[in-house]
Amino acid sequence: MSFIAHLVEMPDGVRIHARDYTSEGNGVPVVCLPGLTRNAKDFEVIAPYLAQSRRVICPDFRGRGRSSYADPQTYRPDVELADTLALLDHLGISRVAVVGTSRGGIVALIMAAKALDRLAGVVFNDIGPRIDRQGLLRIRSYLGADPQFASWEQAVVALKATNPGFHTLSEAEWMGFARRVFRDENGLPRADYDAQLTQTFPSAEDIEAGKVPELWPLLDLMAGIPAAVLRGEHSDLLSNETVAEMQSRLPKLHAVAVKDRGHVPFLDEPECLTAIDTWLDAVDAAR
Repeated sequence: MSFIAHLVEMPDGVRIHARDYTSEGNGVPVVCLPGLTRNAKDFEVIAPYLAQSRRVICPDFRGRGRSSYADPQTYRPDVELADTLALLDHLGISRVAVVGTSRGGIVALIMAAKALDRLAGVVFNDIGPRIDRQGLLRIRSYLGADPQFASWEQAVVALKATNPGFHTLSEAEWMGFARRVFRDENGLPRADYDAQLTQTFPSAEDIEAGKVPELWPLLDLMAGIPAAVLRGEHSDLLSNETVAEMQSRLPKLHAVAVKDRGHVPFLDEPECLTAIDTWLDAVDAAR
């Protein structure tokens, strides 16, 4: 399925790129929000699937993908939410369901605090109000690097080293993964985000000291909307204990373990598709 590409200017001059998968279906629109260093390409399989029944918007956060690089101090979830809302305003979309992968799920939590009336439902893709120290340190270990790969095969080797928990992927699947994570520059892979993302990411010292805030009060605000959480079986960012606490606070939260996946599931796994279909039915029924 094809998409329309938008490039929308924000009040501070930063241009936000988004893929717009239009649909003849009348389901509640979905916005797919990517992880910290990821972009709209992450959803190139699931977005056409969702667009069978509804409009689907997949933005690149500022400093990622085809969006403008910006003042590094604006690489924050609250600013990313403001950009997302401005993009939706530009596209004439008043209310959406959110599929939030990692960082995108954090943005969804902040949306519950700042624009709950615009939030029709949330899927948390391997993320929650508490983020495990081990996963944060792993991300911190490679964040901001700009490796100079001599081939796409080298990029795959690097991806395997920094993304544990995906040991059942075929080489073709690893290559597809690499093509979504990196951009193609004259036939070679390059990092597809601003290396200065490190400036607003917690330091290793703060992570070790447990100074990363937990966002439980924001999750509590979602009690009235359909929600689901997908956890990679081998995730080092979202623990089973955090998922259990999420369910205790949101008794209707649908929790799914995704086999043979680390951080983060790709969303095209059978258990993910089943959970997302169930969630979308609830979203559409509640509107």
